[in-house]
Amino acid sequence: MSVKKERNSAKKNWHWLAYLLLLIGSVAFLYPFVWMVSASLRSLEELAVSGMSIWPEHWRWANYAKALTAFPFPQYLLNTLITTVLPIIGTVLSCSLVGYAFARLKVRGSGFLFVLVLSTMLLPGEVTMIPQFILFKKLGMLDTLYPLIVPAFFGSAFYIFLLRQFYSRLPVGLEEAAIIDGCGYFKIWRTIFLPLSKPALMAVGVMVFMGSWNNFMGPLIYINSDKWKTLTLGLAGFQGTYATDTNLLMAAAVVITLPCILLFFTSQKAFMEGLTFSGSKES
Repeated sequence: MSVKKERNSAKKNWHWLAYLLLLIGSVAFLYPFVWMVSASLRSLEELAVSGMSIWPEHWRWANYAKALTAFPFPQYLLNTLITTVLPIIGTVLSCSLVGYAFARLKVRGSGFLFVLVLSTMLLPGEVTMIPQFILFKKLGMLDTLYPLIVPAFFGSAFYIFLLRQFYSRLPVGLEEAAIIDGCGYFKIWRTIFLPLSKPALMAVGVMVFMGSWNNFMGPLIYINSDKWKTLTLGLAGFQGTYATDTNLLMAAAVVITLPCILLFFTSQKAFMEGLTFSGSKES
């Protein structure tokens, strides 16, 4: 009996230790965001002497109005939405179709092709950056939104792998019954596998949203005119050569970050389900 009590006591101590570590980690990750919100509500003079403090002496809500009128926010927001929504659609459709083919179409050489696709994940983005720039320059697409949208319709190795793992877990009987009913592979993917893969597609969509919404390097390389700039490039406008409007920069950053936070909390359950199911062992 005493041994059982000792085990329970040790288990509780480990739980408290785990909670303590999680609390420390949460504070470490949360503090920069709280400081950003606090800095967005201060004047530059107060910000210079505030140090680590996160409580403003004077709450300057007008900073948000100044930040959002300092650059063409509606135009940049529209460009950001275009370069976020269309890549989500392109990535989901292309990666889902390719992942389904690798998971279900057993043809000679498919395994080699799948390994070849996965090997592209080993290439750093910097390696393909210059060839892509030259390609889009030859196509006359520089200073447009096309370089930020078109690549998504050709798939991504990581998302293809994720969806291929998801489709490999689905029962073979679904496919066999559809083939008996006269369905082809494309119709099976469109009418059966695509609707069943909503959790995995949601996970892919959330990750693509995060990457596209916060993309800074892509617009910086391909876009020059103000007409096509995105919100992340708009933030860079607050940084001057001799001075930076840090409080306005933080205010704009808070507004731009909010959609990512809201999306994560509203789709957290589906996001985790999609990743968990895709990462499970194949049956």
